[in-house]
Amino acid sequence: MQSNSSANVTFVRPATFFINGFSNMPHAKYYYVFVSLMYVVTVLGNLFIMCIIYLARRLHTAKYIVVFHLALSDLCGSSALIPKLIDMFLFEHQEISYEACLMNMFFVYHFMNLQSLTLLVLAYDRLVAICFPLQYHAIVTKTAMFRIIGVLWTFSVTFIVLMVSLITRISICSSIVVNSYFCDHGPIYKLACNDNTMNIIMANICFGLLVCMPLILIIISYFRIALALLKIAHGAERIKAMKTCTSHFILVAIFYIPLIGTNIAALTTFIHLNARIINNSLTQIIPPMLNPIIYTLKTEEVMQSIKQLFKQSKVNTIQK
Repeated sequence: MQSNSSANVTFVRPATFFINGFSNMPHAKYYYVFVSLMYVVTVLGNLFIMCIIYLARRLHTAKYIVVFHLALSDLCGSSALIPKLIDMFLFEHQEISYEACLMNMFFVYHFMNLQSLTLLVLAYDRLVAICFPLQYHAIVTKTAMFRIIGVLWTFSVTFIVLMVSLITRISICSSIVVNSYFCDHGPIYKLACNDNTMNIIMANICFGLLVCMPLILIIISYFRIALALLKIAHGAERIKAMKTCTSHFILVAIFYIPLIGTNIAALTTFIHLNARIINNSLTQIIPPMLNPIIYTLKTEEVMQSIKQLFKQSKVNTIQK
């Protein structure tokens, strides 16, 4: 144990934490191997969509700046979580230093929040495109999107730094065992032997502002889009406009439904540790894996760009 004195108050901090993972679950390593395979798919899929956006000139638009940012957030979020998870549980390195634990907590939560906020920006893009089509290119510009992304990073970093820094204000006197699969904020502040009220408040504020608020705004934007679609006289035009929202709508459902559902279940019923770990980990791991697949298969612009790049590479190969 280490102690740190500040303003005549001493905080007791452990040198290390022990990340517990599954409790008496047979063949748990098979699950971590499965997670490893999912990580490989996630990395390849997101690198693929990022390369397509970078190489295809027709995708050098404001909207695809945000799609690129979503793929980057997915890639970084998975990389902050899964390699460390594999190292801890497949190679049995479950002890992690206090400082490394807080760093891991920051990056996992920061990139998960960026995914949530980026989905909100994509909803804003669809709202402007369908409700204000004539002003779309004047409102949704590359400069505007870069500024919005900068605001997202500032917003997320500020709140997550504050949330993580409050962990340093609690004393952990007895157990250093974290009942989770990473340096999870909730299980760590529950180890406190002094007042952790500020940690609970901050956790609720962050969840409300960075997860619930974007979802509410996305729902409002889709309600506004639905009203705009009803005003379109021709059915073919209405269907065409709806198709531009399909991929984003699926991404929102995949990200938010498991996340909100898992949190509601945790508040209303008792969930066994092993079930909670499986639910929470899959909630974090599956959306980044599926996002590039959905954007590739459900977005006509991306499919056309892939075909065009493939034809160009084939022609270049023949000419050589």
